[in-house]
Amino acid sequence: MDPVPVAVVQASAVFCDRERSLEKAVELLAEAAGSGARLVVFPEAFVSGYPKGADFGARVGMRSPEGRREFRRYFESAVEVPGTATAQLGAAARAHGVYLVIGVIEREIGTLYCTVLFFGPDGALLGKHRKLMPTGVERLIWGCGDGSTLPVLTTPLGKIGAVICWENYMPLLRMAMYAKGIQIYCAPTVDDRETWIPSMRHIALEGRCFVLSACQFVPGAAPDAPLIRGGSVIVSPLGRILAGPHYGSECILRVELDPGEIAEGKFDLDVAGHYARPDVFRLRVNERRAPPARFCGEEEGLQ
Repeated sequence: MDPVPVAVVQASAVFCDRERSLEKAVELLAEAAGSGARLVVFPEAFVSGYPKGADFGARVGMRSPEGRREFRRYFESAVEVPGTATAQLGAAARAHGVYLVIGVIEREIGTLYCTVLFFGPDGALLGKHRKLMPTGVERLIWGCGDGSTLPVLTTPLGKIGAVICWENYMPLLRMAMYAKGIQIYCAPTVDDRETWIPSMRHIALEGRCFVLSACQFVPGAAPDAPLIRGGSVIVSPLGRILAGPHYGSECILRVELDPGEIAEGKFDLDVAGHYARPDVFRLRVNERRAPPARFCGEEEGLQ
């Protein structure tokens, strides 16, 4: 099988500025594609930013007017899917003939979601994944996804999916991805801790898949104290680090993946195949969309 050139982008969004974040994404995509990458992965919440350290004026039983205005600004910088922002990202993927995986803040009705979008080299929006479980205070600003956005996309490069930040600590979600045959496991994140890297190596080794983790780098008030320090990494199916982790600056990690390494890894461990025990353990995944209201047309009648 031919090698698969990939790139992981480590950079900061332009916080609460959708247009400038999109412009930066397009520029970085062009740079990554210019190095020959056929798949480019961006961090969590790249459009339009991860509000690390913000509290939006919330206390138990209390919300401040200033916090509401802060949330309004964040809400107005989010993207609709599909919409003008997805059209711009799709056009960039098409211009460079690459697959694009990118984290965005998605807006639907009055709720925001931490979402990953997938684009094909023809510019088509192939799918999306909404973060199932926002972590901690993230639940104040983001809604929960449901099982209807858990795609693993079959492409000429391999089967591609994404799991966002601390979702990677959900064993059953990982198992769902493995059972779908994921081969290129994208892990957009803002987790810059030392513990993130062994987690990515564990997932690669557990799933016998390539793991591409893209983390934001966000400068802080002092040059030596970034708000988010990065730590993007690419790992092989046997847990070997192929690139990174890189800390302290923006960068693009580039690697050629050898798809044959997946078969080598699954020789002695396939947790969704010969190493499974479905007679003892079995996972049930509900992939139905769970809207808050269902409207019946005349042809369906009242129920």
